[in-house]
Amino acid sequence: QAQLVESGGGLVQAGGSLRLSCAAPGLTFAAYAMGWFRQAPGKEREFVAGISWAGTTTNYADSVKGRFTISRDNAENTVDLQMISLKPEDTAAYYCAAGRVPGARNWSSYLYWGQGIQVTVSS
Repeated sequence: QAQLVESGGGLVQAGGSLRLSCAAPGLTFAAYAMGWFRQAPGKEREFVAGISWAGTTTNYADSVKGRFTISRDNAENTVDLQMISLKPEDTAAYYCAAGRVPGARNWSSYLYWGQGIQVTVSS
């Protein structure tokens, strides 16, 4: 069973930065497209960013474009999400996911999920 483990969340003031990381030990990492999703209380889980197998193609939700950057290191089996200019509306639990379809925006396209990590942005 593949395991995804997120790290790097926490509390930050509006305008600040955080870097999330997701480790995927035991996963044939380079064979999977990776994505980040988030879910705020009372809201649907939403797509944040996706990256293709080799990292050559990325895509983002409009709400984070220009502020968030997804990257991956296939040698280390990790995928990161660099977040800058954070806003209170970015507050959510963030989830790392692995799937077969690069850039897929629907959560059902992903096969493996992390447990999630909280990001809280104070105003």
